[in-house]
Amino acid sequence: MPAQGKHRRPKSTSLGRGLAAVTTGGAVLALPVIGATSAFAAPAPAAAPQAVAPAAVVAQANSAAKATPAKHSVVAGETLSKIAREHSISGGWKKLYEGNRKIVGSNPDLIHPGIKLVIGAKSAASSDDKSSKASPSAARGASADRADRSDRIDAAPVAKAAPAAAKEAVTYTNDLDGWIKESLAIMAEQGIPGTYEGIHRNIMRESSGNPAAINNWDSNAVKGTPSKGLLQVIDPTFQAYHVPGTSTDSYDPVANITAACNYAADRYGSIDNVFGAY
Repeated sequence: MPAQGKHRRPKSTSLGRGLAAVTTGGAVLALPVIGATSAFAAPAPAAAPQAVAPAAVVAQANSAAKATPAKHSVVAGETLSKIAREHSISGGWKKLYEGNRKIVGSNPDLIHPGIKLVIGAKSAASSDDKSSKASPSAARGASADRADRSDRIDAAPVAKAAPAAAKEAVTYTNDLDGWIKESLAIMAEQGIPGTYEGIHRNIMRESSGNPAAINNWDSNAVKGTPSKGLLQVIDPTFQAYHVPGTSTDSYDPVANITAACNYAADRYGSIDNVFGAY
């Protein structure tokens, strides 16, 4: 054995030669070699738990962020309908109003700048209420179903990509083109007929595209109800055909267009059928 040891390590350090000499003297003194080997090997597994902790913290933070409803601070000129479209709220302005009735008040057409609307509060409350009323057996069934669905999702990663096609919020320019397009979106939700061309044609005839236009000389003006706005609507007509979710100001471009188109649809079938004074 000593001869073989010298053959394998002809250039041993002084520590190696000392251990070899002791080993030659007696096998029982080989224990320090085992202890030294263990001392170098022990630190290796200690790093594993440190890699797990950050991931758990990030996952918990992400879950908390997703559970917190978004908030929207109302600015001048906004309506529930416009805010609902910007946040892609399913159910439109009515759903947004239901979740913020205490904040908005009894009139959904009147929202004050500065109030903060909660986006998604209604859905969260409904979910909590249903969970609290569920029977123990139903809760166990739901847990089992969630676990089963989790297994299916893990087994088929393709399913995770499906919800990615979320509807993007639509924004409109603050000009005639944007006002007409926003009005058309509201009209589509309310089932009011009309086209871009029909609206634009009548606006250019009635006001030349000036939202502050007012007629102070015709018979309506003499009666104290002058025609106002892009489509020259008198106040009684505006109030009668005002579309919920739009501004109650008859000079507001989107509210004026939408109310006028609602009136034209009722009287002429569509704003597209109007080619003169109406």
